[in-house]
Amino acid sequence: MLIRRPVAEVFEAFVNPAVTSKFWFTGSSGKLEAGKQIRWDWETSNASALVSVKAVEQNRRILVEWSGYGTTTVEWLFTPQADGTTFVSVTNSGFTGDGDEIVKNALDSTGGFTMMLCGLKALLEHGVILNLVGDRLPEGTVKS
Repeated sequence: MLIRRPVAEVFEAFVNPAVTSKFWFTGSSGKLEAGKQIRWDWETSNASALVSVKAVEQNRRILVEWSGYGTTTVEWLFTPQADGTTFVSVTNSGFTGDGDEIVKNALDSTGGFTMMLCGLKALLEHGVILNLVGDRLPEGTVKS
């Protein structure tokens, strides 16, 4: 996803939970720093994930293992563009289970990270908090 903001601002949005909580999770036990273990919470869906931060390369890359979909690895790459914008890519890998379970989890992950990137784009480019993740499963609904 192309984010029309400088790489330092986009990167900071991911490592600083005060910003990330405006477009993805609702709470975090800390800032992303290499070697740290933190917890992310999504209060609207009563979910949480434990996150082991493997690498943080300033304005370039974040690598974590997390308890989303079993234990998987998530890598964010931040590529600055010549016009001052930033291209963000996300890779979630290491899914386990039978073929159907792997496909289901990979599709769920793709949808979730796509919503997260759309929320980031709206926040950083337009100052709008879309609440996409929270509104995906409002109270009283069931995930299918």
